[in-house]
Amino acid sequence: MRIYTSESVSEGHPDKLADQISDALLDAFLEKDENARVAIETLLTRGVAVVAGEVTTSGYVDVARTVRETVNLAGYTDTDLGFDGNTCGVLVAIQEQSRDIAQGVDVGGAGDQGMMFGYATRETPELMPLTISIAHALTRQAAAIRRKHPTLGLRPDMKSQVSVEYDKNGLPIQINTIVVSQQHGPRMEGGIAELVRTRIIDPVLAGYQAYVKDPITYHINPTGAFVIGGPQGDTGVTGRKIIVDTYGGMAPHGGGAFSGKDPTKVDRSAAYIARYVAKNIVAAGLAERAVVQLAYAIGVAEPVAVNVETFGTESISPDEIAKRVRAAYDLTPAGIIKHLRLKEIKYLPTARNGHFGNESFPWEHTGDSDKLK
Repeated sequence: MRIYTSESVSEGHPDKLADQISDALLDAFLEKDENARVAIETLLTRGVAVVAGEVTTSGYVDVARTVRETVNLAGYTDTDLGFDGNTCGVLVAIQEQSRDIAQGVDVGGAGDQGMMFGYATRETPELMPLTISIAHALTRQAAAIRRKHPTLGLRPDMKSQVSVEYDKNGLPIQINTIVVSQQHGPRMEGGIAELVRTRIIDPVLAGYQAYVKDPITYHINPTGAFVIGGPQGDTGVTGRKIIVDTYGGMAPHGGGAFSGKDPTKVDRSAAYIARYVAKNIVAAGLAERAVVQLAYAIGVAEPVAVNVETFGTESISPDEIAKRVRAAYDLTPAGIIKHLRLKEIKYLPTARNGHFGNESFPWEHTGDSDKLK
């Protein structure tokens, strides 16, 4: 028996708020110019948002206004919360994309070098690891309760962590430990644990009763108080929650962040197609669990490598699966953008509760898994 753990963070967590700002700006640029090249980074600290990066576009975006709207949408609308979208300072340092990079991207090449991973497992209906699925469910529930019942005194910042026991075959047995740190108003320390347990944790666990067996260990606001949060309590930076964004540590990660990057950047688009391919491998019945690795050279369209690992759960060899993947899918940046309609979607929703497992995202579809059979 082994215990595996994954965490998630809410939309009010400073790093996640930075991700949302970067993706909101990406959406705004792409709305004005679908061919915009965007690589936006955001840094947040008390009272200040700093936006920097590279943008080449024919359209105009009011950066400060987009930042403020996104901060307010996440729930930071009052200085009492330590951050207020209506009054925070916004510093902007944006320049054009390097011509040295652009000359490779202009002819269809990858916007960067690197390796990207996709993962799928039959642990959950959405083919995601159970640990991260429950952790994301807790952050979604916390945000929903905070918005629906503002008088409860919950504030936007929140973190969840879920530990699950697995058997020797790698199958989940039961939930072992749940950790929740929920920001709250002053003078709530005495009742916050019960509120979190009854309003956030219990409703989520109702959907995972098959894994509620032995008594679960709970750590709710284990420091005793969580009043100071968000950018007031911790500096937020785009791309610092890449494991939360992906598979909760249950699969490899190439190291590249997603938010703020247009789809010519394979850090983002190739990670999406890798998830799509892994999910279709599992949906096609070729394996119960699969990791797909893609690797690219900057300025080169075709991936330099396609690898598939199936952990002994395959019905045909991983090498044969990889060969079928290459034959079935166009893995060039242009092919990925076209197949997943990456110029048509809104990216802001991906910066909340993970980039995978949400059926509304096109890379979560499995309609053409027959291509791999």
